[in-house]
Amino acid sequence: MCIAGVFGGLDSGVTESTTSVFLESAYFNPTSVRKTARRHGLNTDSSFRFERGVDPNNTTYVLHLAALMVKELAGGTITGPEIDIYPSVIEPAEVTLDFDYATRLVGKHIPSDTMIAILKSLEMEIVNAGEKDVTVKVPTYRVDVTRPCDVVEDILRIYGYNNVEISSTVHSSLSYKSREDEENRLRDLISEQLCGEGFNEILNNSLTREAYYADLEQMSAGHCVRLLNPLSNDLNVMRQTLLFGGLESASHNINRRESDLLMYEFGNVYIFNPEAKGNPEAVLAPYRQHSRLGIWMSGLIRQPSWARPAAEVTFYDLKAVVANILRRLGISASEIKYTTSANEIYAAGLDISTRSGKQIGSLGILAKKILNKADIKQAVMYAELDWNTLVGLSVKKKVTFAALPKTQAVKRDLALLLDKNITMERVEATVRASEKRLLKDISLFDVYEGKNLPEGKKSYAITLTLQDDEKTLQDKQIEAVMSKVITNLTKQLGAELR
Repeated sequence: MCIAGVFGGLDSGVTESTTSVFLESAYFNPTSVRKTARRHGLNTDSSFRFERGVDPNNTTYVLHLAALMVKELAGGTITGPEIDIYPSVIEPAEVTLDFDYATRLVGKHIPSDTMIAILKSLEMEIVNAGEKDVTVKVPTYRVDVTRPCDVVEDILRIYGYNNVEISSTVHSSLSYKSREDEENRLRDLISEQLCGEGFNEILNNSLTREAYYADLEQMSAGHCVRLLNPLSNDLNVMRQTLLFGGLESASHNINRRESDLLMYEFGNVYIFNPEAKGNPEAVLAPYRQHSRLGIWMSGLIRQPSWARPAAEVTFYDLKAVVANILRRLGISASEIKYTTSANEIYAAGLDISTRSGKQIGSLGILAKKILNKADIKQAVMYAELDWNTLVGLSVKKKVTFAALPKTQAVKRDLALLLDKNITMERVEATVRASEKRLLKDISLFDVYEGKNLPEGKKSYAITLTLQDDEKTLQDKQIEAVMSKVITNLTKQLGAELR
């Protein structure tokens, strides 16, 4: 006939031809009504009232009132007896209020006689009044008053908020910077840097659709934190990654002819591990929350002009942005390791970790199957960094300074012929391991593949910067370093000098 407390049925409704009416006045559990209304996606006048609570002991009075109104206004006749079914009687809530607690909460001493008088005027029955506290029975129609703080709020409402004076003195203590304060400072620092590079900050809903994870293995739908009462199928799970929210924002802009996008977002992700579900006492054990930084780049990074042509965003533009973030946080390039990523969201990508193996994040070119989920046709570069890990690494860093060296740096170039599978990271690691004291920097300034090179080979041209802070380098020292570097590159990577 109906969904109790939510929605009426057609067969039990009243029409113009109705001559007999059966009146029902009922009380329904607010929690059950709210869950039912959300489950069926119904928001009615009935659910609006019942889910907020009504007076369970007022049903008989309301039934009589409705019957009298039908009789008076519509000429009806009351023909049947009244039937009252009240299996579980709901008694008035009993609350004990400590007077000292009320004083601390209000911030002013209100005489106990005044508080008791106010409670009586609010139709609260005084069960026991002592010197330190008072116990009252709250009328059943006051469904919002169940705790001592609720009673204090009622007292203050009648007493008057304007009658609580603001003290002329403030009692406080010196605060200290916590981990959260440092995290907020670093977040503002990186936000300022990204905005200075032309990025826009976005903020997406933590709720997302399960369909995004349906065909993924590393972020499968089974690891999603599901909602018991989802508002819709598009918002039925918590996000495992910031990726899809950013793609929705990108798609929204691209569809409005704003295709050149630089976006970033700080946000939390939520992961459910079904294997950790076992101990009934550890209810939250399978659930994890992590803070992440997501970065999206797509379209043109440089607009065309008379001075220079347009330039599209590349993988290396994104890598440079990530490298600048790490550098700003005090994490040097020598501490970071890049490895080829096997993450299915990337067509080509890199995993980022510390030399000790701690994962920092990943970056790459998004795969087409991921872009298709948001109906995006153009290439999108994406990076997601573990913000908790970055903060942990950054707070350990201490800012130090030294006088500028009085000597000049020496630069030497090397052109290396290498196998195609040799990455620049391996080259850099080999060079840095060969000379740790004098080597200040290593950079790649040219890469060549193709004509005039053997099959399966490529050419790297690198610059090494050498410097001794105490004295000018001699030719013999430079030659010794270069000889050692070349020997290690040859033995470990099979490099040949061009």
